[in-house]
Amino acid sequence: MSREETAVAKARLAFETGRSKCVDYRIHQLKNLQRFLTECRQEICLAIKKDLNKSEVVCELFETLGLEEELGLAIHRVKDWAAPRPVEKNLMTMADTVYVKAEPLGVVLIIGAWNYPWAVTLQPLIGAIAAGNAAVVKPSEVCVHTAKVMEDLLPLYLDKDLYPVVTGGVSETQTLLQQKFDHIFYTGNSAVGKLIMAAAAKHLTPVTLELGGKSPCYIDSKCNLAVACRRVAWGKFTNCGQTCIAPDYVLCEPGMQKDIIQEIRKAIEEFYTDDPKTCPDYGRIINQRHFKRIMNLMEDSTVAVGGDNDGDDCFIAPTVLRDVKPDAKVMQEEIFGPLLPILPIGGLDEAIRFINKGEKPLALYVFSDDTKVIKKMRDETSSGGLLANDCLVHYSVSSLPFGGVGNSGMGCYHGKHTFDQLSHLRGCLIKRLRMEAVNKMRYPPHTEKKLGWARFFILKKFNFRFFGKLLLVSVLALFFAFFIQRCFFHG
Repeated sequence: MSREETAVAKARLAFETGRSKCVDYRIHQLKNLQRFLTECRQEICLAIKKDLNKSEVVCELFETLGLEEELGLAIHRVKDWAAPRPVEKNLMTMADTVYVKAEPLGVVLIIGAWNYPWAVTLQPLIGAIAAGNAAVVKPSEVCVHTAKVMEDLLPLYLDKDLYPVVTGGVSETQTLLQQKFDHIFYTGNSAVGKLIMAAAAKHLTPVTLELGGKSPCYIDSKCNLAVACRRVAWGKFTNCGQTCIAPDYVLCEPGMQKDIIQEIRKAIEEFYTDDPKTCPDYGRIINQRHFKRIMNLMEDSTVAVGGDNDGDDCFIAPTVLRDVKPDAKVMQEEIFGPLLPILPIGGLDEAIRFINKGEKPLALYVFSDDTKVIKKMRDETSSGGLLANDCLVHYSVSSLPFGGVGNSGMGCYHGKHTFDQLSHLRGCLIKRLRMEAVNKMRYPPHTEKKLGWARFFILKKFNFRFFGKLLLVSVLALFFAFFIQRCFFHG
């Protein structure tokens, strides 16, 4: 039996003991994970520095801070999430107990990505633990140092049988995918996503696919251009452009292009100085393969800002491309690097048509001071998420579901959404062996009269909230009537 098969088998046996179903045990594991992030902060940040040249501050800001917030939320709310959830009843079931109970799925496989290797790997793990599952964690092999820290240190804090870490490359991942899981959670690109889904189909395993795509950014003529371009530059060049929800390209009217280029140039210098290569806040491309891929993408486009590069250091400066054509190389795939193409278009309607011609993106950005423009973009397009007048920050809101649609993914996570995604929401109805006379309408022989009664009892909803409010109002009315009578007639 291979290492991967052993890990899955042990996780299955550990889940079958039932210990992960205990809510207090889940909270204990979540607190241990919280302690891991605190006590191993130095090792985490050092690994990120070696893999992606992220500084310690950048590591905490974009990797661990969100995890700390997610852990705090899960620890505080998991008992509420796991509790039975009452639902609306009809007259037929008004005397019954009817609710939804979130139950663990079983053993979950979590396959992480390399661009934010801690954030996108541990965040679904938090939800898996909170939901009471076992989880096999497969970090990306591309971030060698981060994967090693996960493999060595995570088992010192978590139940190593319930939450094993399996490292390795394509071969190890393929072996894992041959095993039966109860859910697979994958973050990465759509090409691999299709392979994940095909492997999962053999076992009828449900999947959550957090993919990517070309996330458009429309800049309207009615906006504060300096602020808009600063936010676009931040969203695009953070992590050297290696962010699944980075604005992939800009759409604007032709007359705006020159000013947009100038404002983005100012923002780049403000963020990364006039020499980004020496700036500690500017990262590097993950490896030589991706460096060459990105350099190839801008071969047939005109550089307006940046373009400097160093293959030995995997460095590509923040780069803006002007007058980009729809058939340019850089427009044929997700860039996932520090290139920002600008495509001049005729206005909002043309921008919407252009966006709708392509695959549905993971994120869609629109900058405008006109609420009508924002609403039109929202109502006439489809995307995993929409953000107006900023970039990336919707990812940080735990109450918002984060996920794709169509080619950009399926399923969602963050906060309670992760808990629900990795739970079976079981419908429960508890009856008593009484009131059998009411059930006669459903038993043979079937008649029109019985159908009429069934129609009445099933189609009429019984609103407990309404009757509860009515009862409360009645009690308050009686109280005030009694109070007034005492004050005015016996005073």
